[in-house]
Amino acid sequence: MSHDEPAQTPDSNDEHIPTRISGKSARRAATWFNWGNIVAMIVPLPLAIFWTGLSMLVYALNKHHPNPKVGHYTQWAAYRFYGVAGTAMVVAVFAPPSLTFYLVLWAIAAVILIPWSLYDLYRIKQDTWEDSFTEPPESFEDN
Repeated sequence: MSHDEPAQTPDSNDEHIPTRISGKSARRAATWFNWGNIVAMIVPLPLAIFWTGLSMLVYALNKHHPNPKVGHYTQWAAYRFYGVAGTAMVVAVFAPPSLTFYLVLWAIAAVILIPWSLYDLYRIKQDTWEDSFTEPPESFEDN
């Protein structure tokens, strides 16, 4: 590209071509948070700590997915994880400094999250997933 050429500007008359998102891709995206919950509970140190941070990224990516079912399943998986993690944190603050106590706390969290996440994965698999399309971007015209 030569420096003498003007920069290309997007033509305002271009039409937005919707992007097709397959049902299979949407179903896979809906499972991410549940799989993260399961793995974080199976190997709590250090994966539960890393999952707490990574889960925020997964939530942000999937909550506003073009297929609203992805956002629904992601939101409920997040409610479960953050509810259990928050409760465990509050209980741990007042806990005695005993490894046994923390192992019991982890076991309770795993007993709550793992079966519920597996059931959600089953529901996601049984749900009907249709292709979805992206919406055209809103116009930013000044009046």
